[in-house]
Amino acid sequence: MNLQDMLWLVIALPLAGAVFLHFFGRRVGEPRAGYLASLAVAGSFAIALGASLPFFSNSSHGVQIVLWEWMPSIGASFEITWDPLAALMTLVVTGVGSLIHIYAIGYMHGDPRFSRFFTYLNLFAASMLTLVLAGNFAMLFLGWELVGLCSFLLISFWFTKPAAVAAGKKAFIVNRIGDLGFLVGLMLIFLSFHTLSFTGIFERAEEVLSPNMATAIGLLMLVGAAGKSAQIPLYVWLPDAMEGPTPVSALIHAATMVTAGVYVIARSAAIFEISPVAGPVVATVGAVTALWAATIAIAQTDIKRVLAYSTISQLGYMFLAVGAAGYVAGVFHLMTHAFFKALLFLGAGSVIHGMHDQQDMTKMGGLRKAMPVTAATMAVATVAIAGIPPLAGFWSKDEILGVAFGKGGWFSVLWVVGLVTALLTAFYMTRQFVLVFMGEPRWDPDVHPHESPRVMTLPLIVLAGLSIVGGFVNTPFRLGLEHFLEPSFEGVQMSHPPEGWGMFALLAALRRCGSCGSRSRRPDLQPPGRVVASVRDLLRKDLGGVAERLLGGRPLRNGDRQPGKEGGRSSGVSLRPAGRRWFGQQSRPVGQGGGRLGPGPADRPGSKLRPPPRRRNNRSNRLDAGEGSMMAVAARRPVLRYAFCVLRLERTTHHAPRTTPGGLPC
Repeated sequence: MNLQDMLWLVIALPLAGAVFLHFFGRRVGEPRAGYLASLAVAGSFAIALGASLPFFSNSSHGVQIVLWEWMPSIGASFEITWDPLAALMTLVVTGVGSLIHIYAIGYMHGDPRFSRFFTYLNLFAASMLTLVLAGNFAMLFLGWELVGLCSFLLISFWFTKPAAVAAGKKAFIVNRIGDLGFLVGLMLIFLSFHTLSFTGIFERAEEVLSPNMATAIGLLMLVGAAGKSAQIPLYVWLPDAMEGPTPVSALIHAATMVTAGVYVIARSAAIFEISPVAGPVVATVGAVTALWAATIAIAQTDIKRVLAYSTISQLGYMFLAVGAAGYVAGVFHLMTHAFFKALLFLGAGSVIHGMHDQQDMTKMGGLRKAMPVTAATMAVATVAIAGIPPLAGFWSKDEILGVAFGKGGWFSVLWVVGLVTALLTAFYMTRQFVLVFMGEPRWDPDVHPHESPRVMTLPLIVLAGLSIVGGFVNTPFRLGLEHFLEPSFEGVQMSHPPEGWGMFALLAALRRCGSCGSRSRRPDLQPPGRVVASVRDLLRKDLGGVAERLLGGRPLRNGDRQPGKEGGRSSGVSLRPAGRRWFGQQSRPVGQGGGRLGPGPADRPGSKLRPPPRRRNNRSNRLDAGEGSMMAVAARRPVLRYAFCVLRLERTTHHAPRTTPGGLPC
């Protein structure tokens, strides 16, 4: 039997589970209600995986399956669109969703409304699957509204808490504002095409829509997408949604509701392609949201609210990608983000479970010993979302930055915003990990942290594995996901990152985040080898010393050296050269007082440490003829040196040696 003929079961299984648990959940009881709900979603994943196999072998480009006619006069039928984009979204929703269901069995243990919780979870999964499998905008809007209803039910699940009730109402009302814009956009679509069927719209979009009408429809779709995906100015509901149980937060942020806006824009690529305005507006909203949310996340102390603002920021990256016509990059980041963001939320839930419902990070610390599995898996997720190679977040985020950089013009400004946001992401996520798992314990004496049960840690381990290997499905060396999604974007002109640019751009950010001192001393290597050498130096020297000093205790001081061994002595370069200002400190040479930050090691009585000698780097004087003083500055600053390399890459041959103005290898 062809599994594509059984695709209706993908929606029917979790829907049937929700109906059954609604009527018989109390009789089934705990934990059988959780097992039944998890099996329903896992069964949907198995069917979807089997039906996706023809796409992996390029033997099928998609099918339309009409279940029954609903309102045929307006092209509104219960029909399933099964193409690579729908298949990928279905696998993400059911795969990550089934892991969250399994995790919730342990997390919700002992809750008096255990079965009702899994009723709502199954209904949530069925609603999202209705949205992503819809073959027309009428069915999509049905799933769109059901997702909003389920979010209200789950956010306010603990309705005895006034904050949870208020958060549920806020999410419902803010989403209705966005839905109004989306509904008006659907009216304009029907006015133009006299149908709501995807086939009748996307195939005739170029001949029916004028640029002005396409702009109006695209901007109205953006209003709806901004409400569901929490973009400026409709992002305010998502941080408050943390009042719900942690599995709900993971399901909303990683696999279901907030990804709906990105999916709708990617699905409507044929409309956005006609408008010269809608795409740049989407990208601008995404970039501004990404930066705005990242700056807010820096100051949060609640472990779940940090992740909430992180989700808003990462969704901004996806909007930046789809707005720049990098639909593959946006969907790619949607997939990888589902892996590590689900892991982060479930890991946070494990911490809250082990800390007896404590969510304040200032009252944690030192949990890596009490919760080793949670600490290790959250470390993987932190590195992944920070964009450190070779984990999943690096490949998808780097592709988004590459797409924005390659577009040029206004998108170059958005590329800078995205690059700054990447640095902030690495900072606040590292801050969270250090506050929770590193340092000395800061919890109350009556708290006894413990590791979560196996039913909760097993999904963490699986998601950690996906966060490590998930990015390799689409790399500059093997564009597997791009080829997989080609049938879904056939006839749409898409943006792609310039070859070789994205990695160097991100590497510049990583090196600047680490320090300004490490350099690759392997000029004999070709560019890929030098990249590997630079990353290795970064991980071994820069990040270790900087993270320990900046986040582990005190700020860097004059004379501090980075860890390393050369001839049995501590080696490295000073991150703050002697006699220079640093964060407002008075300029004075090392050994003559430490200014406002206090004396350094060389100032202490009896100290045998001496400030490192200032060595003149003669290589910085070997400038190419005519390069000018700006190039001299670039030679002395590694981040500027690499930026200069990036801008010159396309003007050099692939095998020609690439050097900076100072004669240093890129």
